[in-house]
Order: sequence, then C-alpha cells, then structure tokens
Amino acid sequence: MNDWLSGSARLLAVLVTVGLVFGCGEQEEGAADPVRVMTYNIEDVRTADLRRRDHPRLQAAAAQIQSLRPDVLLVNEMTYDQPGDPGYRAGDPEGHNAQRFVHHYLSSPQADSVEGITYQPVMLPVNTGIPSGFDLNNDGRVVSTVPEVPAPPEDGSVASQTDAGRAYGNDAWGFGTFPGQYGMALFVRDDLTVLRDSIRTFRLLEWSAMPDAAVPIDSTTGEPWYSEAEWDEMRLSSKSHWDVPVRLPDGSVLHLLASHPTPPGFDGVAQRNDRRNHDEIRLWADYLSGNSYIEDDSGQVGGLHADARFVVMGDLNADPDEESRFRDAVRSLLDHPRTQGDVVPTAASAGMNAFPDLTPDATARWGGRIDYVLPSEGLSVDDSGVWRPTERDTSAPPASDHFPVWVDVRPES
Repeated sequence: MNDWLSGSARLLAVLVTVGLVFGCGEQEEGAADPVRVMTYNIEDVRTADLRRRDHPRLQAAAAQIQSLRPDVLLVNEMTYDQPGDPGYRAGDPEGHNAQRFVHHYLSSPQADSVEGITYQPVMLPVNTGIPSGFDLNNDGRVVSTVPEVPAPPEDGSVASQTDAGRAYGNDAWGFGTFPGQYGMALFVRDDLTVLRDSIRTFRLLEWSAMPDAAVPIDSTTGEPWYSEAEWDEMRLSSKSHWDVPVRLPDGSVLHLLASHPTPPGFDGVAQRNDRRNHDEIRLWADYLSGNSYIEDDSGQVGGLHADARFVVMGDLNADPDEESRFRDAVRSLLDHPRTQGDVVPTAASAGMNAFPDLTPDATARWGGRIDYVLPSEGLSVDDSGVWRPTERDTSAPPASDHFPVWVDVRPES
C-alpha cells in the first residue's frame, strides 16, 4: 500500500502536514466563506479503473482529496467514457466516469480520520483519441481505427502504451490511444450551483482562427507541417477548454476556466506540440482580453466579460521559469492584468524535506511548476499550497506523478 494506506502512524503524519499547509489565516467578520479550488492530474485514469472499488491509486488519490476537501476540483487525465473506449459498455451513458469516481471513491472514506465527500460532476467531451481522418504526424499513413488496448494492470499502476496505440493517437485531434483518454472532470460541492446553461466549451475552435498562430513549420524543408486541408480543420485544443460558471453561496459567480494543454514534447522537427501548448495557453489570455476571433462550440463569439471573477485551473504543461520562447504564453497569462500572477502555491516544509530535489513550487514529481490554480483580480486569496507526501514510499505506485494544487479564494465585496 502507499502513503495513505500503509498505517495509522504514517497517515497521522500526513494529516498533520496537511493541517500545517492549510494555515490559520484570520477572516474578516462578515466576509464570505473561502472557496477551496484545487486541480489534480491523477494520471491516465481509465474506465476499467473506475468500475473497480478497490483500485489502489484511486483509493490513495481519493484519500488525499478527502483530507484537502476542495469545494471545487478539476481532475485531469480521467477518460471521457464513450464508444471506442475499451472500458465502455454499449447502452451506458457517456461521460459517466466522474460520477463513478464520486460513487466508488470520494463518497466513502478511503483512510482513517477522513470523511467521504460528495460532488456534482461536470464531464464533457474532449478531442483526445478522436480520429481526424488525416495523417497528422506525416508518417505516410492515416490511422483511424482504434487498435487493441491492453487492460490496465491489476496493481493499479499506469498502463503502458503500444506502438499501434501511439500511431493511432498521433493522427487523432488530440493524442490519445483510444477515444476520450486523458479527458477532464470537474467536481463541484453540492451546495454550489453549476450554471450549466451558461457553460462555454471551445473543443472545436480551429487553430487557424487564432491571429498570428504559432504555425508548425518543418525545419528540414521550411514548409508548413500541416497541409492546407489539415490546417483548415486542425483543432486548437488538444482536450478542450471549458468556462464553467458556478454560483457561490453569497450569490456571486465564479468562472472555472479549465484545460489541459498538450505536453510540449514528442513532436519532432516542427515542434508542433510546443507550438500548440503555447497557443492553447494563449487562448486563455486572449479570452480574458475579449478577443473577437474566439467562438465557442455553440457559436457564441467573444471572451469573458470584463467584470467576471474566475480561476484558470489545470495542468498547463508549462513552467514560466523555462527559458524557451514557447513559455511566453504562460508568462503572459501570469502577467495578464486580470490575473493575480503573484499567487504561487508552494509545498509545506515537511513536503519539501521529502522531495529535496524539487523547488517549493514544483507540482510534479519530476520537477517544474506545470499545474495551476490562478485566481483573478477581485478575489481575495486566503491561502494556497502544493500537497506532497511527507515521505517517499516505493512499495506501491504513487497516486500520481503530479501533486494536488489548491488556492482558497473569497469574492471581494
């Protein structure tokens, strides 16, 4: 078992650390209660995993969530279940995996001294693993048939990819070895109101619609990587971009701007993933600036209204401290006049001691600040943090290669 499931002494140490991370900031009398907003990439959670009730990594992840008790949670890399997903069963509702996570894991305590927690889930279609009908990786063939996908390991470790799966994924609108892999799910506290009729998604927005897009160019030939027909249809978002408005108990509305841009690698001579990551992040900055090229999947044009309060959340796969010019987009987002880019969640001292090779703001086990909860102006920030275990355990797979990141916010009066 891992850090959360290997004994009461270890669990007590972890919970003490969590208590230290939370802080004890004072709240003004009469002020609205803070809302904890958290993002967590749990790493390739599949439908078959969520049908189980005893999946070790999901038990560990749920215990972390139950201890941190976010009011709003975004999980990256949770499969959007649908036909073509090897765990999907004909006749089932699509996009039900978020509800499975609530029913099978979050609603029941997954460790001593924590309580179950229930949420209303929001799960929407994504581009990952959706066949494009084009040869997007320019290997001379169009792969549109989902290959055989190996079953996830029984021990809960992350499933390996196959060559056939990668070939399929590299021709999909967003990389995925089957439809819906690496999707997203939002979980919202039951007493908050998700304004579902006002949700905006940007899954279908074409990359070519963005002015001065970072067009991938084959450095060996100097020619555009994508053909004219491919570029005309190429989607900007590798998964999707969501604007999900939520009404808080004080009556104000908080917009949850959720996404998971492609990792900036695995892309060869055209740096097409580096460039796509840049422009996926730039889309949020343009959305905050109200750029008119932006059209959502329902046909509504324009960005977020000027007085809206929001958080940008998710695994953005970009560290502002990297010198690459393709990190200019995340730096611009942090410097945007509508965001509080100086809010940088960091790990508590015990978590830093357990991972001395990582910087305080690193959100992934391999290093780098790539997961964000970025609050807007007009929100007071009470506290923030990056949760890390207080000791490393190699006896079982960790819950994820990422750490949960959270910020406590309150609307300013």
